[in-house]
Amino acid sequence: MKIKSIIGFLILLTSSIVQAQKTIGLNDILQTIDTANPTAKMYAAQIRSLDEAAKGARSWMPTDFGSGLWMTPYNPKLLQKGDNGATGMGQYMLSVQQMFPNKKKQDAEAAYMQGMSAPEKERQKFELNQLYAEAKKNYYQWAILKKKMNVLNENEKLLNFMIKDAEIRYKNGIDKLGAYYKAKAELGRILNTKVELENEMAQNRIRLNTLMNRNKFEPFDIDTTYTIRNFTTTTFDTTSLSNRSDIRAIDKDIQLTYLQQNVERTKVKPEFGIRYDHMFGFGGFPMQYTLMGMAKISLGKANRASKANVESLRWKSEALFQQKQILLNEATGMATSMIADIETKKKQVKLFEENILPALRKNYQVMQLAYQQNTEQLFTLFDAWDALNKTQIEYLNQLQQLLTMHVELERIMEVK
Repeated sequence: MKIKSIIGFLILLTSSIVQAQKTIGLNDILQTIDTANPTAKMYAAQIRSLDEAAKGARSWMPTDFGSGLWMTPYNPKLLQKGDNGATGMGQYMLSVQQMFPNKKKQDAEAAYMQGMSAPEKERQKFELNQLYAEAKKNYYQWAILKKKMNVLNENEKLLNFMIKDAEIRYKNGIDKLGAYYKAKAELGRILNTKVELENEMAQNRIRLNTLMNRNKFEPFDIDTTYTIRNFTTTTFDTTSLSNRSDIRAIDKDIQLTYLQQNVERTKVKPEFGIRYDHMFGFGGFPMQYTLMGMAKISLGKANRASKANVESLRWKSEALFQQKQILLNEATGMATSMIADIETKKKQVKLFEENILPALRKNYQVMQLAYQQNTEQLFTLFDAWDALNKTQIEYLNQLQQLLTMHVELERIMEVK
């Protein structure tokens, strides 16, 4: 028996240590999302792709090479030198051509391509902020579920005490069985609720593992601590919320339209090049060459497309500006409304903590003492317990709503 007891104690101790090691805090979860979530990796790859493409912004047009017969007669006899000393006809030509890019055009294209990744960097931050909010909601839901489970475990003990004590009292003819069966039924409801809570906590664990890109069934635990920030002194206006990543992404898109306009304007600027041809003559015909300068100049109707694109981009930037104003207006209204809701919910939670729950606990303790002294019946004790139990659950529901509001406000403000 001693050996079995020692083995059982060691197993229990090992299990406790493993469980303690697997407790993960909220900050650790958020940091894991930063590094492991596929969304972060996807945006990182897109940003890298755009940055790599920008490295080729100042490249030249490829050199054109040509080779072939030049002004050669179909009659092969004419290729040869004549008996009278006349040279043959036809030539074999080698040709090379190179266009030189316009410096201002290259500068405009380089600035545009180098700025293309900036909006994606802001969108990456925006998407991560959404993932943070989802993780926080699941984390706090799980924490409240654990608190509810503690309440149910305590209530299960109390009901078992009531039931056993009522059986003894009934046998001794001290009490009736009216509240006994109500207590038995309530015990069944508590056991059923515990099954539901276990499933909900498992779902929270799966969602958090998914966000951390881990095995969905990997076991871990969380602590039930939480912090409610004080936002009452925060001013919510378009200035304070303009640093949100989705707003900054629109600002970067607007800047890109200006850079793209510059690219369109430089398309009408001339480009120059050079062409060199070298000819080998047949039948004693002397070698010859041509050396020509070339220019691409947009004239008349050729400029219409560029002008149209510049005007189109101007209206695109206006649309983006209005989109920014819409987001700022919505975010300001939501944040201001959320602050009022949070302050109201804080007052309600405080009333539960400081007034309602202490009074109901005291009432239950008084009824329990009276029941033990045989001055109250089980029915009265059960009613006192029932009121306390329902109020404890209601308090935790209120606390859950407060935490959800708090997470939503942090999402709006982009607070990690």
